[in-house]
Amino acid sequence: MINRNNIKALERNFFAVCRYWGDLKHALLQVTSLGAMSLGIDIADVNWAWNEKPLNKHSAQFVEQIKCFYRKLEVPFWWWVYPCGQSAATKQILRDAGFREIQKMSCMTATLTRVKDIFSPSADIKIKKVSSARERIVWENTCFVGFEMPPTAKKNFHSFVSSFDLRENSAQRLYLAYWKDTPVTTSLLFTYKDTAGMYYVSTIPEHRNRGFCLALIKEILKEAKILGISRVILQATTEGLGVYKKAGFTEVTKADIYSL
Repeated sequence: MINRNNIKALERNFFAVCRYWGDLKHALLQVTSLGAMSLGIDIADVNWAWNEKPLNKHSAQFVEQIKCFYRKLEVPFWWWVYPCGQSAATKQILRDAGFREIQKMSCMTATLTRVKDIFSPSADIKIKKVSSARERIVWENTCFVGFEMPPTAKKNFHSFVSSFDLRENSAQRLYLAYWKDTPVTTSLLFTYKDTAGMYYVSTIPEHRNRGFCLALIKEILKEAKILGISRVILQATTEGLGVYKKAGFTEVTKADIYSL
């Protein structure tokens, strides 16, 4: 049975983090119920446009504004369409504007009252919340390698991560998993109301499939529960589905992703 509250919480967190990151980089555009943000990085899946309601006959001009926004920034982008914005008209308007649907992204939630805390990672795995500028650089470098970003993205990714607020009351928290003192896995937790979103989950290629990601996620879920968070959401690639399910996440919907 579909839990509409989970879907709405997932959508709200995604739209909130888009606005938050767009504000950090001073690259945010909002026109009616449509939005666009850019991190200034030449990678489509970190620059996001979205619509919070189905598109209609008046939306075409706003879609063109968003295309112009990204042309001026000279970066590619993805257009995310969640259930709140999905309709036959939305599909047609995006197609008429030159977009094509490239994938359906799994969207998952973990209700923390149902997630079991019992988990004992290896003694060689240490989980740490980033609390200093020095640790933030370690997180940045580990995430950059984990996502296998091109060297040309290094400068702008550094600019983005350097803007993160590390204070205790910040809306987002960074986490690192270490294997025998080597940083191997990253994650970012963004809180909005009683929901937290998990983003930038990555593991260095040579350390994948060894349980580090699962250990990090389980530790973050425990901390989220302590913070009073009722659910954690994420968007999952095919490669990550297995570990997220092991951690207690279930798929609640799919987001349609479009690209030019």
